[in-house]
Amino acid sequence: MTRIYYDKDASLSALKGKTIAIVGYGNQGQAQANNLRNSGCKVIIGSVKDASYEQAVKDRFKVCSISEAAKKADIIHILIPDEYQAQVYRDQIAPHMKEGKALCFSHGFNIHFKQIVPATDIDVIMIAPKAPGAMLRKMYLQGSGTPGLMAISQNASGKAKQIALAMAKGVGLTRIGVVETTFKEEVETDLFGEQVVLVGGVSELMKAGFETLVRAGYQPEIAYFECINELKLIIDLVYEHGIEGMMKAVSNTAEYGGRTRGKLIVNERARKVMKDILADIKSGKFAKEWAAESQKGLPELTKMREKGKKHLVEKIGRDLRKWAGIEK
Repeated sequence: MTRIYYDKDASLSALKGKTIAIVGYGNQGQAQANNLRNSGCKVIIGSVKDASYEQAVKDRFKVCSISEAAKKADIIHILIPDEYQAQVYRDQIAPHMKEGKALCFSHGFNIHFKQIVPATDIDVIMIAPKAPGAMLRKMYLQGSGTPGLMAISQNASGKAKQIALAMAKGVGLTRIGVVETTFKEEVETDLFGEQVVLVGGVSELMKAGFETLVRAGYQPEIAYFECINELKLIIDLVYEHGIEGMMKAVSNTAEYGGRTRGKLIVNERARKVMKDILADIKSGKFAKEWAAESQKGLPELTKMREKGKKHLVEKIGRDLRKWAGIEK
């Protein structure tokens, strides 16, 4: 049964007297650090000397090296990209992880796939906002929050759950509700959603629809509007009213066409591929593939990025966004 925790279920007292080190001051790091500080928590930043380091200084945080931050803090919250976490942990954080400390994440990739294997005498927890950092910060400042996930991997202190709930409260998640999960469930569902729907599936569907219309002789601008631009309108309706609410909002023609033809696109073959992708995630095959790609310096990802930039859909999209005043 799903367990959801709210403000009344969490107490910031679990963080009293503790120093929280936010490792990485990017999108999530900046938002979570500021929210925690505004909630009365003691926060320091561990960062390499780059633009994010300078931003943290500008935001009046105590900023130091990652190693120094890990040494000084009681809770080390790692918010750098997945592909860098294992090496940074081994070289700069692990030497300072003494008994009684806590290691925190907002995505469980490296713990679940054992890229990071912490000592058994520390707590390992996760608080995962289900929103980009900018939205997390915006909603906090408005007195609201965003939903989130919470999980415990190691409970060495016997108080890991209280600490995780306090962290979730500090960043504003319990204002809306934080769902209890596991590192396994969070990682596997997150990767599946990204690959099959949110990033992979939707991107390929948009491009395939665009290419089909253009190759059939229709103007690329019209194809872009119909297959890509209007997707935002549909997603906004789903976000606000659910799938059936969206169906009620579109025309009867659109609804009938969508209900009868959509299943021809996402057919049994597509569902079989989804199962295969999930199997690769669960077995660790994708994690090994991504680790190897990262260690090589992202050669394949770089090639795919360059190819993507040259696609006609990108040129048409830029032109239309400039025309509409969306992009300068």
